[in-house]
Amino acid sequence: MNQITNAPDALLTLAEMLAAAAGDYMSARQLAFFRARLCQERDTLLAAASETTRHLQDFVTTPDPADRASLEEDHTLELRVRDRERKQLHKIDEALARIENGRYGWCEESGEPIGISRLLARPTATCCVEVQNQHESLRKRCGE
Repeated sequence: MNQITNAPDALLTLAEMLAAAAGDYMSARQLAFFRARLCQERDTLLAAASETTRHLQDFVTTPDPADRASLEEDHTLELRVRDRERKQLHKIDEALARIENGRYGWCEESGEPIGISRLLARPTATCCVEVQNQHESLRKRCGE
């Protein structure tokens, strides 16, 4: 009996990712898992952007100034969210490029592993926790 989960090209499960040995870090199967996760997130963001476009095209003018102001504020908020998502799409594309060139999962500054747990929480991460903490500490000191 052939089980799909035992197939060599089947995606790892979340439990398998968390239980993986340190020597398996950024194996082909782990990279495939993150590629699929990033592609799914990208597809979700693109669908939301498409929905926003349709929603804004369906804009109905209303004679009541208060209603019009409320609709315009809703649209402004929606566009802000989409702008953040646009930036996230760029980060996703960069992460996918790092998967292709073999740099995914490794800290851009220290060269150390970013870690499975961190990548599961933030698949677009480019720095390990220690380096990220240093960046945040520096930003706080500089008043950003």
